[in-house]
Amino acid sequence: MSPVLGSVFWLLVTLGVLVTFHEFGHYWVARRCGVRVLRFSVGFGRPLWRRVAKDGTEYQIAAIPLGGYVKMLDAREGDVPAAERGQEFTGKSVWKRIAIVAAGPAFNLIFTIAAFWAMYMIGKPDVAPIVTADPGTVAAVAGIRPGDRLLAMNGDPVNNWSDATEILANGLLGSEPLPVRVQGTDGAQRDVVLPLQRLEGGGDIGKRFTQLGMSLQAPPVVGEVVKGDPASLAGIRAGDRILSVNGKPVSDFDDFTRLVPEQAAISPKLAVEVQRDGQTKTFDVTARMKSEQGQPVRWLIGVARQPLEEATLRYGPARAFSESLRATWTGTASTFNLIGKMLSGEASTKNLSGVIGIAQVANDSANRGLGWFLNFLALVSLSLAILNLLPIPVLDGGHLLYYLIELIKGSPVSERTMIAGQYVGIVLLFTLMGLAFFNDIQRMLVS
Repeated sequence: MSPVLGSVFWLLVTLGVLVTFHEFGHYWVARRCGVRVLRFSVGFGRPLWRRVAKDGTEYQIAAIPLGGYVKMLDAREGDVPAAERGQEFTGKSVWKRIAIVAAGPAFNLIFTIAAFWAMYMIGKPDVAPIVTADPGTVAAVAGIRPGDRLLAMNGDPVNNWSDATEILANGLLGSEPLPVRVQGTDGAQRDVVLPLQRLEGGGDIGKRFTQLGMSLQAPPVVGEVVKGDPASLAGIRAGDRILSVNGKPVSDFDDFTRLVPEQAAISPKLAVEVQRDGQTKTFDVTARMKSEQGQPVRWLIGVARQPLEEATLRYGPARAFSESLRATWTGTASTFNLIGKMLSGEASTKNLSGVIGIAQVANDSANRGLGWFLNFLALVSLSLAILNLLPIPVLDGGHLLYYLIELIKGSPVSERTMIAGQYVGIVLLFTLMGLAFFNDIQRMLVS
C-alpha cells in the first residue's frame, strides 16, 4: 500500500474507532438517563449507510468522517409531543445533562487506558536509549558522548528511546536546564545537564531538537555482509566493529556511511580498520558505484549495520494496568503543559498537527506493528478527551460550562448567550483547525 493510501486508510480506521467510542459514551449515558436518542451518526453530511432500529433510533455512517454526533429529543429543535416530554433532553435535571455531555470525553479516557493496557501486554517494540551527539552541538558541549546510555532524565527513569523523547519533548517546550544521568561506554555513570535555555526556535520542538544535536546511536558494528560485494571479498564479517576508514575515526554507523562515499570519491581503494575478537585488523576494500533499493547510484562496499539494541516493555495484566494508568496521567500532564505553554507564548503553535499530520503518524505507527498503533490510538483518544473538555462553545466543554453557570445562577443560560457562544466557538474551532492544517502543509513543503 502506498504511503498516501496507507495514511488515508489508517486515518479512517483511527477516526472510525475513536469517534464511535466517543459518541457511544453520549448515547449510552443518555439512554440510561431516560433521554430518547433519535440518531447515532459516525461522520457528518450525506449518509453512506443507515439503519432504523425497532425503537426508532437511526444509526448511520456519513460521508465526512471528521467527527460524529448523537441527536436526542430536544425541545429547542421543535415541538415535543406531550407523551414524549419525559424523554426530552432539556427537561432532565442539570446533573443528568452534565453526565450525558461528559460521557463522551469520559469514554475516550476509558479507551485510552484500555489501549495502553493492551499495548503493555502485547509489547511495543522499542530500542535502547543509546545516544550520540554531533560535534559542536549543545548536547556535545554539555557532555553527551557517543555510546552514552540514558538512565534518567529530569529525575524520571528512562527505559527506552520513547521514554527519552517524551521527557525531552516536554523539556523543549520550556527553557529550563534538563538534568540527565548517563552510563558511558566504560560502564561509569555520570551526570550531565542539557542547557535547553541556550536553544532557539521560538518554542518549535522540532527546531530545538535539531539544535540540541542528540540522537540515537547506531554502533559501527557490521550486521550483514552482502555476498560477492567488496566488503565480503576483502574479508570483512558480520560482528566486526569498524574503527576507521582511511585513518579517519568512526564513532557510529552514520560516520561510516558518510565516510565511504566521501573517501571513495577521492580513490575507491579504502583501508577499513575493524576490531574482531579483541584484535585490530585492516582490510583493503575497493568500493563500487551501485544503486540499492531504488536509490541513486553511489559508492558502496556491501555492508549493513547491526540492528539497534531492543528495549521492548511487556508486562502481565496487573502491571500492565498500573502502567496504563501512569501513561494516561503522564500524557494528560504533557498535553496540558503544551496547551499552557502555547497560551503563554512559550511554545509555538507550529507544534500543532492537523488531519494530514495525524494521517501520516497513523500510517507510520500501523506499519511499526500493533503495539505502536495501540499507543497512537491511546494518545489521540486522550487528546480528543482533553480537547472536548476545553470550555469552547460547540465542544462538550462549552456545554459543561453552560451547565456550571446554570448550577450557580439557578436558571439556564439565555438562548441569546448560547447562540453568541456558538458563533465564537465555531470561529475559534475553525481557526485552530486552519492553523493545524497550515502547519501540516508547511511541514510537507519543507520535507
